[in-house]
Amino acid sequence: MSAVENKRAVVVGVFVFLALVILVAGIFVLGGQQKRFTKTIQVSAVFDDVTGLKIGNQVLFSGVRVGVVQGIAFEGPSQVAITMDITQEAQKYIRKDVKATIGSESLIGNKAIVLTGGTPQMPVIQPGDRIATSAQLSTEEMMQTLQENNKNLLAITNDFKQLSAGLAKGEGLAGALLTDDQLAQNFQAILANLQRTSATSVRASQALAQFSNKLNTQGGLADELLTDTVTFNKLQATMTQLEQVMSTANQITSKLNTTTDKFGSNSNALGVLLNDQEFAVDLQMTMQNLESGTDKLDATLESLQHSILLNGFFRRKAKRDARQKEREQERQERLQKLDEKEGKKNQLPLTPPDTLAPAH
Repeated sequence: MSAVENKRAVVVGVFVFLALVILVAGIFVLGGQQKRFTKTIQVSAVFDDVTGLKIGNQVLFSGVRVGVVQGIAFEGPSQVAITMDITQEAQKYIRKDVKATIGSESLIGNKAIVLTGGTPQMPVIQPGDRIATSAQLSTEEMMQTLQENNKNLLAITNDFKQLSAGLAKGEGLAGALLTDDQLAQNFQAILANLQRTSATSVRASQALAQFSNKLNTQGGLADELLTDTVTFNKLQATMTQLEQVMSTANQITSKLNTTTDKFGSNSNALGVLLNDQEFAVDLQMTMQNLESGTDKLDATLESLQHSILLNGFFRRKAKRDARQKEREQERQERLQKLDEKEGKKNQLPLTPPDTLAPAH
């Protein structure tokens, strides 16, 4: 073999070696991106719409790549089941109550499965688990919403244009304020009055604050009434007693009214005495007859005392009364003497005996 052929074989061998190195490096790089050389677990999720999602797209959790989309298959009449491979290294961070949505790796990047949520109290996901999903706005829905916002913005712009034109022409209150000098001056006067009113309100509030401070002065009547529970309880008890007195007075007044009503009626003795004139005349005549009868009775008894039959009886009665009166008088004199003796015994000297010694 000539030297030229040997050189050509060496060059071909170098290129083949470089190609093999590039192939092996590409396999390792793609395998690393697809998580082919790491231990994984397989979980699934069911979506209503997976527009733009393909096998091999990333699975993101908190912005970190934790797996890849392994399979896409129909499930039911209108749902799609997505199978995902999750690395065992990230498994311990993903909980069973995590939710899956379809998002993008970047603003214009590939679609990806985004895992969000999860509480530390829940256990971690296990192989074969089905992750709950949450709906996300599609590009078409976002465009429709954007179109609606554009229409609303256009309507607002037109309304603002009409409003600004009316203000420039002096239409409405705002336009009049902008164009009418007299109205502007009146408005300034109103603002000045409001300022004076607010100043007066401030002074009134300050005076009220001073008054409240005086009320809070210790030792004052208001402070005692507001803070001293004993005074308050006494005042409350006094008010209760006043209420009872007023209730009793009302009852007495009611009874007096009832009694005075009875005084004006002829259905009772006192009412007859006060209101019936004929009865009063009869009562006077009766009293006069009683007086005359009493006088006659005294005269009759006087004459009986001097009669022969009863004269001895009345003399004996008079003697007995005289003896009884003398005995009663003697008994009173003895009792008086006994009282005087007892008083002298119980009477104490006004000064001690030592003080009665004669002075030298």
